[in-house]
Amino acid sequence: MTLIRLATKAAHATVLAFGWQRALIAVVAGAASALALAPVNAWPILFVTFPVLVWLVDGSADERWGGAWSAAIAGWCFGFGYFVAGLYWIGYAFLVDAKTFGWLLPVAVAGLPAYLAIYTGLGLAAARLIWVRGPVRILALAATMTIAEWLRGHLLTGFPWNTFGYALTQPLVLAQSVSVVGIWGLTFLALAICASPAVLADEPDDTPHPYRPVLLGLILLAAMTGYGAARLATYPTTLVKDVKLRIMQPNLQQDAKFNYAAKDEVMARYLKLSDRATGPDSQGARDFTHLIWPESAFPFFLTREPEALAQIVSLLKPNTELIVGAIRAVPPTPDSRAVRAYNSVYVIDADGSIRGIYDKVHLVPFGEYLPFQTFLEKLGLQQLTKQAGGFLSGDRRRTMDLSGAPKMLPLVCYEAIFPGDAVPDDERPGWLVNVTNDGWFGMSSGPYQHFQQARVLAIAEGLPLVRAANTGISAVIDPVGRIVTSLPLGVEGVLDAPLPQPIERTMYVKFSSGGLFLFLVVSLITVGRRRLRA
Repeated sequence: MTLIRLATKAAHATVLAFGWQRALIAVVAGAASALALAPVNAWPILFVTFPVLVWLVDGSADERWGGAWSAAIAGWCFGFGYFVAGLYWIGYAFLVDAKTFGWLLPVAVAGLPAYLAIYTGLGLAAARLIWVRGPVRILALAATMTIAEWLRGHLLTGFPWNTFGYALTQPLVLAQSVSVVGIWGLTFLALAICASPAVLADEPDDTPHPYRPVLLGLILLAAMTGYGAARLATYPTTLVKDVKLRIMQPNLQQDAKFNYAAKDEVMARYLKLSDRATGPDSQGARDFTHLIWPESAFPFFLTREPEALAQIVSLLKPNTELIVGAIRAVPPTPDSRAVRAYNSVYVIDADGSIRGIYDKVHLVPFGEYLPFQTFLEKLGLQQLTKQAGGFLSGDRRRTMDLSGAPKMLPLVCYEAIFPGDAVPDDERPGWLVNVTNDGWFGMSSGPYQHFQQARVLAIAEGLPLVRAANTGISAVIDPVGRIVTSLPLGVEGVLDAPLPQPIERTMYVKFSSGGLFLFLVVSLITVGRRRLRA
């Protein structure tokens, strides 16, 4: 009964709150929900904060459209708190060149969350429009908020970062559910399970047995845990024969990474690190078949620096290859004298030949290009990378052939956070290579969140993932999400590791969003029938 009394007091305080008090409750609950994300991973906090979403809708105005507007404002406040607390680290990027971009820091830290919170507001408003009394309203909330989160991950190039489902991806046994329902299905489950304690405060006429929905949620959580444990036991880590990886994490400061005058220092650092023997699997300084360097590794165009290419050739022994992120220049056109460029991945063999190139497809708005580029450049604005005209986008994602190793799919930076879109349907690779540069965001929670989302992609696809970061977190991850080896954030070093083998296509790969669609259809039909009986 103690739980019911506590829930009842919290519910009454939330439902009866008005004006700034109601907004404050929503903002605090949203900000506290961010504790469920990496690196804190305190996901049980959602059993406290998600019921607040239910009570905020309960306390919205009685009139239908007025209630929807009231719920939308409360939802926006919740989302704003959640995204400010979860994305504060974006501000670090604007301090790399504070003279140029420092004035934009408040706009980024508050402006992006203000935009993203619109989706949370829309989700809560839609929930209010189909709201019912009793436990079924939990399904209404889970369905509409999941749809809102899906839209956030797809509209206007999409930004699915920190969608609610990521809260249930640590511990690893819970993360295995993404292999069945994907991150969007897991978002629905997180909302439905963690919002269930809201019914503990219901009137007896609405919910005669208030513990039942909570117990059902806990049973579902236990089933997910059991499935995850069984899946981990079924798929031990197995290795690809005769493939020896070396991942170089230079931990370069951003001012050096983009400073052409520091090119000799940068190359010397890369070569020294890459020639270092580490780990029990290393028999010699150059005992690797594939060397991997991070995103945009050089403060110059690699193909225009023959000396740098010669140094790479001197490093690589026969039958070895370098996989490296680098900026690829495009010759000026008659219409523009500006040098345009791609954010690319090169595969270079021991002869210095470029065996393959991949151009990043999904660019970062305001980081790699400006929306309405020409107009905003005329106003004096520029993207963080300062590439004139912004980066060009590649035509499609594609696998790359390697010598002595399975085909790999390169993913540059946050291309690894787009579930269902990162891996082409017609080209299943043997492994994923995520080159990135989290040095923009310092010793913040951003790199931990980025790593967690890349890890979830590996689980969802059933593919091993190798991650090379300028600084943290470089790692080798097997196809069920085990970390084979890793380097922590803010550390300079080298990883020597084997390559895990992939497993068969997951249910998520086979059926895509089928699980999510089933959840939504069943939920909305259940809510609709309940409304018709009301």
